[in-house]
Formats: sequence, C-alpha cells, structure tokens
Amino acid sequence: MPDLPQFALYVAAAFVLAVTPGPGIFYVAARTLAGGRAEGVASSIGTGLGGMVHVLAGSLGVSAIVLASAELFTVLKLIGAGYLVWLGLRTIQSARQAAATGPDGRSAVPAIGPRRAFREGVLVEALNPKTAAFFLAFIPQFVSPAAGHVALQFVVLGFVSVALNTLADIVVAFAASGIRDGAAARPALIRRLREASGAAMIALGIGLSLAKRPAT
Repeated sequence: MPDLPQFALYVAAAFVLAVTPGPGIFYVAARTLAGGRAEGVASSIGTGLGGMVHVLAGSLGVSAIVLASAELFTVLKLIGAGYLVWLGLRTIQSARQAAATGPDGRSAVPAIGPRRAFREGVLVEALNPKTAAFFLAFIPQFVSPAAGHVALQFVVLGFVSVALNTLADIVVAFAASGIRDGAAARPALIRRLREASGAAMIALGIGLSLAKRPAT
C-alpha cells in the first residue's frame, strides 16, 4: 500500500472528485425525482457496484484492453448511451401516463421499485467506459510498485473511491427526495420534475455517446 501521507492525499482527492457534480450524481438525482428516495438510494448502491466492476476489471487489465481497442470502446459506449436514453424516454412516458390518470397525478403504472433501480444502476455504471478510463488514469498515480501487490493496491484504492462516490450519491438522493416530497401536493410540478429527470437521463446518454476514447 502507499505510505500514509500518499494515501491521505488520495482520499482527499477522491473525496473532492466524489462531491463534484458529474454524470453519476445527476443520474441518481434523476432517478430519485422519478421514483422517490428508496429508488434513489438503491440506484446509488447499484452504481457503486457497477463502479467496482471497473475497479476489478482494471486490476486485471481488462479495462486497459477495452480502452486500447477503438471498436470495443465504441460498442460499450453506445450500449451504455442507448440504455440511458431508453431509461429517460421511459421515465418521460411514465410521467405523462401518470398525469393522464386524474387530478391527483397518481398512475396505474407502478414505480420501478428499489430492486429494479438497483439493477439499472449497476448496468448504467458498468456500461460506462468513461468510468474505466477514469480509474485507469487516476488510481495508478497512487499505486506504489515498490510495495508489491499492485493489483491489490488498485482494488483497495478503487474501493475507497467507489465508497466515497456512493456516499455522495446517497446524500444527493436524500436531497432530491426532499425536493420531490415538497412537491407532493402539486401534481403538475411532480410531472415536470419527472419529465426533467427523464430529459436528464437522455442528456447523459447523449453525452456518453459523444465520449472519445482516451489516447493510449
């Protein structure tokens, strides 16, 4: 493992990156506004697990292979982007169906539920090649080859980063839930929030589709 000062520097840098608004935070906020706190927290944990997929893959060199191949990077990128756009379109459709059911804004279409939100969170993050690029660019700077067990160091440092990201996402889920609960008596506002959350997912998908393969 890196020495204590180096590890403390890594934790500080990972914390700053975790609280900086990015695609993960916006995705969790969008999911919370669409389905409530339970779905937001579940999606946070799901994206955390999806992030660990990249950490483990990076430690084994799989991510490096994917990033070295323009074709593999493009395929993974487009699958992830398409999935996000599909989720966004479905969220907007669900919001409009809910508004059409009556003045209370309630819908016969059920929320997707925490379990499904968890699974979607895993897929959204695991299919994001930019996450692989981030870990491969960031973590190696703090790995100490002289300490040995390089793969294990990569996993431990990656886990710390993922844990901080997940905690930040959960805080965002609670904050977004408060906004959603405050709008409970205003069905029209709920519809607009859900439509906005769907649009945010679509925007994230489009952004991911435009991601360029890192230079190798």
